[in-house]
Amino acid sequence: MKIVAIVQARMGSTRLPGKVLRDLGGETVLARVVHRLRRSVLISDIVVATTISAADDVIIRECQRLGASTFRGSELDVLDRYHQAAQSAGAEAIVRITSDCPVIDPQLVDETIQVFQRQSADCASNVFRRTYPRGLDTEVFTTDALERAWSDAREPCQREHVTPYFYEHPELFRLVSQCGLIDCSQYRWTLDTAEDLELLRNIYARFDGGDDFRWGDVIQLMEREPELAELNSRVAQKALQGARY
Repeated sequence: MKIVAIVQARMGSTRLPGKVLRDLGGETVLARVVHRLRRSVLISDIVVATTISAADDVIIRECQRLGASTFRGSELDVLDRYHQAAQSAGAEAIVRITSDCPVIDPQLVDETIQVFQRQSADCASNVFRRTYPRGLDTEVFTTDALERAWSDAREPCQREHVTPYFYEHPELFRLVSQCGLIDCSQYRWTLDTAEDLELLRNIYARFDGGDDFRWGDVIQLMEREPELAELNSRVAQKALQGARY
């Protein structure tokens, strides 16, 4: 099975413009995501899916520097962007990753893929029932499921956020949750604000600028230095307009 990680990325961001190309310990946030995903054992290919907007030309240039494959599609209809990117890559299954998650854990990604495969799921996810820190979000789904969502989804939220149609129609899809043994969902390791960036820079500094640490290593860091989690503890997660999860 050809499993393709599609990383959605664009320069536009209401709270932190250009966040995916911000410096994070000497590399861009996007580079950190790509480097970490390359350590996955089960992913066959990585495609950075950006938009046709001229503002995202810089993302293409960064991907060229990284030697990463790219696809350009709709800015607002991200579901269509994923659908076309998956077709272009010849994917049989897709791993959805967002480019604002520079602590994404390749082993945890592989664990979610394994759950997807073992249970013959249409979609396996570690976010629908969240036990992991925000920023480790991984969703794996078949191209057939993506095709159905692309064909049938009508609401703007379903088009913009790619996977709501799956969760809103459990009668149509076999959905499987990948959950941790303990609930660590109180932590926020994604990038949406200046406070998030400060925390992420501190995390990378603690690991000497390397990006081969595991998510469990970051948990241990947070337990040793609980003041780090305070840096972005007051950041409110943006709601998905119209979403029911």
